[in-house]
Amino acid sequence: MKTFTELNLIEPLQRAIAGENYKIPTPIQSQTIPVALKRRDVLGCAQTGTGKTAAFALPILNRLGLQNRSAKAKRPFALVLAPTRELAVQIGDSFATYGKHLKLRHALVYGGVSQTSQVRSLQRGVHIVIATPGRLLDLMNQGFIQLDKLEVFVLDEADRMLDMGFMPDIKRIIRELPAKRQSLFFSATMAPAIVEITDKLLVDPVKVDVTPKTRSVKKIKQQVIFVPRKGKPELLQRILSSRGDLRAIVFTKTKRSANFVTERLNKEGLKAAAIHGNKSQNARQRALDAFRNQFVKILVATDVAARGIDIEGVTHVVNFDLPMEPEAYVHRIGRTGRAGAKGIAISFCSAGDQGDLKSIEKLIDQEIPVNQALSVTLPSPSPNSTRGRTARGRTGRKSSGAGRSGTSQGGRSRKGSGSRGSGDESTDNEKGKRTTKRRRRRVRTEKASAVKSARTGESSSKKSSKKPGGGKRASGGVGATESTAKRRRPQRKGKNARSRANASRSE
Repeated sequence: MKTFTELNLIEPLQRAIAGENYKIPTPIQSQTIPVALKRRDVLGCAQTGTGKTAAFALPILNRLGLQNRSAKAKRPFALVLAPTRELAVQIGDSFATYGKHLKLRHALVYGGVSQTSQVRSLQRGVHIVIATPGRLLDLMNQGFIQLDKLEVFVLDEADRMLDMGFMPDIKRIIRELPAKRQSLFFSATMAPAIVEITDKLLVDPVKVDVTPKTRSVKKIKQQVIFVPRKGKPELLQRILSSRGDLRAIVFTKTKRSANFVTERLNKEGLKAAAIHGNKSQNARQRALDAFRNQFVKILVATDVAARGIDIEGVTHVVNFDLPMEPEAYVHRIGRTGRAGAKGIAISFCSAGDQGDLKSIEKLIDQEIPVNQALSVTLPSPSPNSTRGRTARGRTGRKSSGAGRSGTSQGGRSRKGSGSRGSGDESTDNEKGKRTTKRRRRRVRTEKASAVKSARTGESSSKKSSKKPGGGKRASGGVGATESTAKRRRPQRKGKNARSRANASRSE
């Protein structure tokens, strides 16, 4: 299939596609749409940004458009599950664009906002529901939505669902689906857990894999800059202020970093907006709209938005923090260079991030060029400290002795010549300090014991001198010991023992 006109789509869909200037389908679209139109189950694997939304939206709209049925309250005919609110909104926009000439209604169901308008739409009746798992389960438990009439079920970005821990929710949702249905699963990667669930839920599926062996995007110019962690904000400001036509997405590892970077850029006169999981849905949508309409030139985001942003004209992607998962790097830089356009991806690498950088280069099967003009020489750790970090690995586990000795010796050896002998000398010094501490502790204990013994002997001698012949007993060691023992004996007895002794005397 070379053009969209060759697809067996109804006329309203063909008109909408022509209005969007769609002519040649992408590989995932050309291989999945024909079989999906025949109501076969589909398992599609393709990178983000390759047109997977149209691959399942067009067959659904074509099927419901042919039937031309009125919507039923609380009972949709098609359900699309997405991992994030941004992706759900994006999918909803695509359904609205492709189905603008059809009398079909769809509803968005996601958290972070009031459910009132969503419940109202479901009660009025919709043909298609695009939802995130959490809010969908809430509305199902409240009785506002039932899936017994569902005909088509779509699971988009299945691997992202797995990463975000949504699989238990998805399994609970699937248990409520009718056995007779069409299922369309799409994912950027095929993890073993994804394969396992698809084997159970799909019936004789058509498997389509258009993922290239190398994950790099050829249209994207990639570069890495070695910079100390404290120098990142200044370098980011320098890069983003160098171009007037720049539209950039800056990715951070944490929500706190996203807020910090956004505030820093705004103080320097660079208009930026933040988007992350702690933001309400309305705030996140306002930030996206401001970036899409170019009211702000910079969008600072965490990985929650890596697959939910489909905005044309993004010139730069800056990895302020390298991602811990190499797959996330591919999804991040995929926000630029879309639809055949060129883009630039810049990654900051600080001390301790070299392992993450190597994992990324291994995944994309190429070395990322270093920007020598902006890079600095990072402090080189001593051989022992390097070996310690390598032993810890990506899991953070320490090997026996290597991590500890590397950290302590490395920090001290930088002050000296950095030789092996300096490390051994510091170790000997540490042992000597520990020995001195133990000796001082022992001396303090002996002094305390001597003072206590002296006080005990003094008190016993005073008491014995009051008795006849006390002086003689005090002068002898045995007499002093016996008097002390007699004086202390009642104190060693317990309360019950003393009461029993008193009772026996009274009898």
